[in-house]
Order: sequence, then C-alpha cells, then structure tokens
Amino acid sequence: MTLQSARTTVGALNHIGIAVVSIEESLRQFQELFDSPEAEILEDHGRGIRGAFIEQGETHIELLESMRPDSVIGVFIDNYGEGIHHMAFTVGDVDKKVTELQSIGIPIAQPPRSGLRGRISFIHPRATHGVLIELVRP
Repeated sequence: MTLQSARTTVGALNHIGIAVVSIEESLRQFQELFDSPEAEILEDHGRGIRGAFIEQGETHIELLESMRPDSVIGVFIDNYGEGIHHMAFTVGDVDKKVTELQSIGIPIAQPPRSGLRGRISFIHPRATHGVLIELVRP
C-alpha cells in the first residue's frame, strides 16, 4: 500500500497551532494587528495546556500556552521559543487514518485521543519533512 492509496480522505487545513508564552498577550496582539475576533480560552489541566482558537476568516489559528514547564508546549517553548508548533488537517475518521498511515510505515507521534476541540492524533515530523502534522476530527 502506498500513501496515495490510503482510503481515508484528508480535508482542508483545519488550523495552525502556535506555541505562545501568554495567550492573553497573543490574543490582544492578533486583535490589534489583524482585527481578530474574541476567542474563548480553553484549559486542559491533564495535559497542562491552555488553548484559544482564533476564527480569522476561513483560517483558524490555535494559540497554545503551557500551564506547567513539563507540558508538551512548555518543553517546545523551552527548546525552540514561541512559534509554529503544528499544522492540522481535517479527517473524517482519525483512528482509521492513523491505522492506514501506520500500515505503510508512517510513524505516529501521539495516538488518537480527545483534544481541545475534537479527536486528534499527530504524525511524527520525521515523516513529514520536519513538520508536526495533526489529524483532527472536529
């Protein structure tokens, strides 16, 4: 099986995730610079992250802030600073797509689970030219 023969369709870019030190400051900056709308701040205490989705026209931007230094975002910011963390694509069935990708040898960084706004999984960046790709079913 090749990547092109995988059966589960991947849709449009769902959002771009950006790791930030402060969601409030980042939201304020997006609003000042780009007239971005208000965004609800969500918290995932189990994973130690706060997130906010900016609905910027047809594009969604996910701001991610660490609630503790050992969270995925905390470690990312410690290693790389603020910046793009991932790109997310919509899929109809995250679990099925992950199974299809694994069957052709694509490494999965995080197995399917519940995210801030849907079911998600991450493809390891070594399989996607250094870009962390999230699969999401909103």
